[in-house]
Amino acid sequence: MLHPRIKQILQVLISLGLAVWIFWFLYKDIEVETLWSQVKTSNWFWICFSLVISLFGFWLRGWRWTLLMDMSEGKKVSYSEAYHAVMVGYLANLVVPRAGEVARCGVLTRTNGISLGQLLGTVIIERSIDLLFLIGTILLAFFIENQLFISLANQLVNLEQIFQGILDNLPLIIGAFGVMVLFGYLIFRRFRQSGLIQKIQGFLRDIYGGVKGISRLSNPWGFWLSSLLIWIIYFSTMYAVSMGIASTANLSPGEVLLVMVMGSIGMVAPVQGGIGTFHALVAFILIQLGIAEQDGKIFAAIIHGTQLILILIAGLISWVYMLQKPAWKKPESA
Repeated sequence: MLHPRIKQILQVLISLGLAVWIFWFLYKDIEVETLWSQVKTSNWFWICFSLVISLFGFWLRGWRWTLLMDMSEGKKVSYSEAYHAVMVGYLANLVVPRAGEVARCGVLTRTNGISLGQLLGTVIIERSIDLLFLIGTILLAFFIENQLFISLANQLVNLEQIFQGILDNLPLIIGAFGVMVLFGYLIFRRFRQSGLIQKIQGFLRDIYGGVKGISRLSNPWGFWLSSLLIWIIYFSTMYAVSMGIASTANLSPGEVLLVMVMGSIGMVAPVQGGIGTFHALVAFILIQLGIAEQDGKIFAAIIHGTQLILILIAGLISWVYMLQKPAWKKPESA
């Protein structure tokens, strides 16, 4: 058995190695001069504007987080403290995938005395709601760009042949589906105490409990509206960058939404800061939209690179700011 610390280091190195390999594979044929030429000729008003939008989105995430925090213990968290904690979390994610959730909770536990478990519970709710909004955004992109979705699917499989096969064998398929449902139910009853089944149940309970718990907040409408606005900000950031680069300036809002969806999926991958996976998925969908392969890869590099620099600068500032704050001490009882 490996020591837990060694195991954690190996996981970090493997995820970083995978990210670097994907990035190298994508960009090995693009010369630095070509990338730099595109950077110099881009409209930096739009790109800088995208960074301003992103900063507002980070602050809004902090504000939304304060709505979830129960102040029955510890010191009340200000909007400023929540924002800086969120930025520390983004910074930590660049080093260790998924470490940001624990990092941002840890700094508030230190400075405000709120229990780590309580704060992690609020983050689980946040992540559950963000997942629902991601699914909703994917569905919205499908309805807006359904022809492109169908075209992409047809490149992978022959949809017409599949649909005809389903119609020809509909009774058999319905019967097989019924057997599968019954078999799944029996398996669930037999192994419901297993670790995997309990993890799935726990995940679904977290989502349900998170959605249900929001109705008990003092400002539930503020939470839902800020959650919606956060995703609008994601789209606005992507749209602003597309306006600043000549090869993507003519993309429609629906096409930019599709690019945003692919980028969001890429950021979910367990690699540091979505490096490699973000670039691959964004470049892939841009190529499908008719953008030259090299231009698609350069677009992905510019938007990810500028966001990375923003997180590094703002995250380091927030980290230093939170380090300067004194550790919280529980008031002595009279």
